[in-house]
Amino acid sequence: MNPFPLLKSPVTEISVERKRFLEITQLERAARNQGFSKIAGVDEAGRGPLAGPVVAAACILPHDFYMNEIDDSKRLNLEQREKMFDILMKQPGVCYGIGIIEALIIDQVNILQATLQAMAAAVSVLKEKPDLIFIDGIHKPSIEIPCHSIIKGDRLSQSIMAAAIIAKVTRDRQMIDFDKEYPQYGFSYHKGYPTPQHLEALDKWGPCPLHRKSFGPVKNRPLQRVPIKSTKGKGVREVAKKNREQRQNIE
Repeated sequence: MNPFPLLKSPVTEISVERKRFLEITQLERAARNQGFSKIAGVDEAGRGPLAGPVVAAACILPHDFYMNEIDDSKRLNLEQREKMFDILMKQPGVCYGIGIIEALIIDQVNILQATLQAMAAAVSVLKEKPDLIFIDGIHKPSIEIPCHSIIKGDRLSQSIMAAAIIAKVTRDRQMIDFDKEYPQYGFSYHKGYPTPQHLEALDKWGPCPLHRKSFGPVKNRPLQRVPIKSTKGKGVREVAKKNREQRQNIE
């Protein structure tokens, strides 16, 4: 049973913006009515990809905070997510923490446990200690602070929406940086997800150190045989061609 039942707004004439504010802050307002004051939303990005880290974010918003464009990060396009991210980073009173668990640890403990570790890490680095945490989904990390998992929480809680945006943009930017070191795989395009382009690159080059070796589409392919070199000062196609030639020489 949900200990924070959704609040029903009084039937009055209110603006569309005010109505939405009331809708996406219902959980937070219900919790405050029960005496909680610092409420953190927590969400993750990157459970499904074949490469790169899983990233979690925790976010505490000011009581009166509202962005009319904020939404479930999966409903936002790239430009909207980047805009929301920048606003959150600059907004006074917004407190956030980020936890990152790399592929090596994911392979050692499995993706669920790695995700929970990332969530716990994100909460641990918050400058303000929350007294209540709302987490999107059904699983929650083992931490001392009271946690409540909320199914579809990234559509019901503004705090979770903010955390999801922070986690998603943080991870996407990291994968874009990784693309500079491993241009053959197209990380800047698919962010590590199993697209046809990514699977084709795996067939051609094998996994690189960023790949999750325990994931089926990766573990069934041979390990990378030729190191991928940095693209600093070089075009992606040039580096890919050079590494391909090196591999052919080895063969």
